[in-house]
Amino acid sequence: MLPPAGATPDYQLGGAYDPADGVGIVGRDRSDDPAGGLYSICYVNGFQTQPGELDSWPDDLLLQSDGTPVFDPDWPDEALLDSSTDDRRQRIAETVGPWIDGCADAGFDAVEFDNLDSYTRSDGALTLDDNLALAALLVDVAHDAGLAAGQKNAAEDAAVLHERAGFDFAVVEECAAYEECAAFTDVYGDAVVDIEYSDELPRTFAEMCADDESPASMVLRDRDLVTPGHAEYVFETCS
Repeated sequence: MLPPAGATPDYQLGGAYDPADGVGIVGRDRSDDPAGGLYSICYVNGFQTQPGELDSWPDDLLLQSDGTPVFDPDWPDEALLDSSTDDRRQRIAETVGPWIDGCADAGFDAVEFDNLDSYTRSDGALTLDDNLALAALLVDVAHDAGLAAGQKNAAEDAAVLHERAGFDFAVVEECAAYEECAAFTDVYGDAVVDIEYSDELPRTFAEMCADDESPASMVLRDRDLVTPGHAEYVFETCS
């Protein structure tokens, strides 16, 4: 089942809390429970390691350069997974698969897979085809578990990810800020959930909401996705 078209989202990867009235879609980390009675999306980091979980991965499943793991330059506690061979992809899927099944068992409706574009940070060691092949394995696991599978970001690859990996919808960040929402809506229609961030707005959020190119499901959050009561907490919707 796809996210309800036009429903107001909240993105709670920084910690779960009771959603505001009117929210219909909630994204949470796989370590949290889904939001009761609302369409709930489970976050899974499928192509890089989660912070604090590096030691749980075999060395040969981490992309290596000169004998050391390759880390995301923007997230230095996340190492890239090595999707370059069929054997490694199968073994990565065997690790991530139980997380996906756990999302289903917990009661989530869908799963989103982050860092599909990790190949762009691999200095040529990984390719789009490598990550497409891994994505297809993960999407199959999600579908077998009864979950919709969400593409996370990767605007330039949206069409091929939908066509070849089988993604059902998209969860995107700052597509209105970067004026790339059409790359997702042209592929997924109304099944696009967008999160904008308050620290780097090129125009007001109200202007983004009024923009015909913006997805109907859009929310403004603080960059760190903190919980209510924190001084940096931001939550604003288009409705």
